[in-house]
Amino acid sequence: MVYIVDQMEEDVKMATEKPPAAHIREDGATQTIEEHLENVAELAAKFARPFHAESMAYQCGLAHDIGKYSEKFQQHIWNGGERTDHSTAGAKEIIKFCGIPAAYCIAGHHAGLLDGGGRFDSSETSGTLWGRLNKKISNSYGIYKKYIRLQKPELPPLTPLGHHGFTVSFFIRMLFSCLVDADFLDTERFMSGGKIKRESGCSIEGLLKKLDGFIEQNGWLNGRDGVNGKRSEILKTCIETGSKMEKGLFTLTVPTGGGKTVSSMAFALHHAAKHDMKRVIYVIPYCSIIEQTADIFSGIFGRENVLAHYSGAKHDDSKNEEMNQKRLAAENWDMPVVVTTAVQFFESLFSNRPSACRKLHSIADSVVIFDEAQTLPLQYLKPCVDAIAELIANYSATCVLCTATQPALQPLFDIYAPKLRPTEICPNTKELFDAFRRVHYEQLGKLSDEELANRLNACGQVLCIVSTRKQAKNVYGLLKGDGCFHLSTLMTPEHRRGVIKEIRERLKNGKPCRTVSTSLIEAGVDIDFPTVYRTYAGLDSEIQAGGRCNREGKRPAEESTVYLFRSEGRYKLPDSLKRPMREAYAVTYNKKDITAPEEIKAYFENLYRDTGSELDRNNIVGSFEDGIKNNLSFPFKTNAERFCIIENNTWTVLIPRDEKSSRMASQLEQRDFKPNKEFYRRMGQYCVNVYGNQFKELSPSLAVVDEKLAVLTVPNLYDSDTGLSITNDGGFGLFA
Repeated sequence: MVYIVDQMEEDVKMATEKPPAAHIREDGATQTIEEHLENVAELAAKFARPFHAESMAYQCGLAHDIGKYSEKFQQHIWNGGERTDHSTAGAKEIIKFCGIPAAYCIAGHHAGLLDGGGRFDSSETSGTLWGRLNKKISNSYGIYKKYIRLQKPELPPLTPLGHHGFTVSFFIRMLFSCLVDADFLDTERFMSGGKIKRESGCSIEGLLKKLDGFIEQNGWLNGRDGVNGKRSEILKTCIETGSKMEKGLFTLTVPTGGGKTVSSMAFALHHAAKHDMKRVIYVIPYCSIIEQTADIFSGIFGRENVLAHYSGAKHDDSKNEEMNQKRLAAENWDMPVVVTTAVQFFESLFSNRPSACRKLHSIADSVVIFDEAQTLPLQYLKPCVDAIAELIANYSATCVLCTATQPALQPLFDIYAPKLRPTEICPNTKELFDAFRRVHYEQLGKLSDEELANRLNACGQVLCIVSTRKQAKNVYGLLKGDGCFHLSTLMTPEHRRGVIKEIRERLKNGKPCRTVSTSLIEAGVDIDFPTVYRTYAGLDSEIQAGGRCNREGKRPAEESTVYLFRSEGRYKLPDSLKRPMREAYAVTYNKKDITAPEEIKAYFENLYRDTGSELDRNNIVGSFEDGIKNNLSFPFKTNAERFCIIENNTWTVLIPRDEKSSRMASQLEQRDFKPNKEFYRRMGQYCVNVYGNQFKELSPSLAVVDEKLAVLTVPNLYDSDTGLSITNDGGFGLFA
């Protein structure tokens, strides 16, 4: 056997006359395969330690690139020969020691996690894991045994939930995350010559000192009476509960205006300090408020400690075998405070792409706050709830469902993880809601756009929230006089931020201010109008709209009105919006107080009951559960395509409307320009996401950069009031 291995090594050396290399830099420096494998193994083990899978992760790291020892790969890397599959060899070897879970990870560590398939799948046509395992490849990679010794690992102590299949598939994806992030980081370190420094921010204890100083400076614990007294009470309760409770599932049910952003962070940091946890991940529903939330935390902790990460320009890495610049620029959430969106968070948890999955291991041993938890997507609610349960049960995470309208999720947790019981951080819910009552609701029935505009024009300061971008633009066009504003996701984040700043200034100075917006303004936007109009919607949306009225409680509730109305029939809504609207109307049409906790509870119970199997519309959980009975054959690739919160594929369009964005557009036109993660972060502030049919309409006016990114080349298609001009606009702005 030794002779055979030595002979194979001689064959490779004769072919290349060079040592087996994993990477070669532009300056000619070489990283050997052995160095790369050992580095990746150590990093992967470190990442998997919070969920006790370091032994298996280490073996995955050792095995992932052993296919690079093959003669074909060495010809490719040294002499520019044709590219070759180097992942299959590692999958074939690792399955002997670690089984199918590790084989998934290695087979997909460049192209993405594959569907499992069946034992007799063809390697040529199936595109499955078993197809890859059945693939015939040269055995010249066998010289790896001279350098690397694989062995059976210790198995992690998973707590099986549900029917166990979802638990195992979730573990495979987390193990995959450890491997691909380790691979990315070691490749990045070598290829940059160590020049790229990834800063991880300060410690949790350091952040806690900053937060305590901020709270003391603002006197937020000193409130005695009224609203400020209740805010202080909420903050104190969050600090106390975070400091003494064990890890698990929590709810924070606080009325709008109760200061839940800072209070929930206080809970998280005190909890993280008690348990020596790594980071806080703050999940919000809308891209439109991510920078606002990140700015709040940056003001407290310093921008160097806060990462704002949301869906922006994406690239397809499913067929990419090379570590290119875009893949290396992907985020891995190695920061103490991460602010992200529900779309980014959950689509990553169900993705199969390496660049999307590399961050997932960073969720382990973290406190995850789901702000506005009631906005979790209805058609994917069961997969989201089950994923939250997995993070708590098996990955040392604490999760907080934070909202003024707490969804009735316990029945769903009972189905999948019956032992998982939530703890309410502020249990005196009714008392808090009574104390923070600042508006009253009136129902108007049906209003045409003209009737609505007449009402708005008669107001000095008023906010109108509608459910479609088309109606927002139409109603805005009917407004008259000074101080009229429009907000929708057809405007860039930078543009919207400027408009919101101007709106705040006019409200503060008592100037006319009539604003029409999509739902993006409802969650987390700190803005205070005396009167609000809202088209009928889900009860949570109607109550969130009320949170933009008399926000600071400076006017009597009877003088602060939220008007609910039905729009004209020409604005079509998807079923995902129609059902919540019907359920809300059925529960509240004859009620004076739609914000009462009992009405909210009844609304969500009815909504989830009537939605039924549609809570997992694409059978994501069911198909993973079935995999346990089919030799761990899990549909990773198929379900990654099925789990799409924003149903249509979107394109990112960069809008060059000032010096900064124009400079970015020019850089993207340069062939040798290699954008890094910081470039993508900054670029996102000047972009609009459009659907496929809208992209087709705009295509004559776009310069296409890559498969998901384009630059607008006709400036007058972007309006300074309403944003990107699109005729074919059926957008609803749900996850702006």
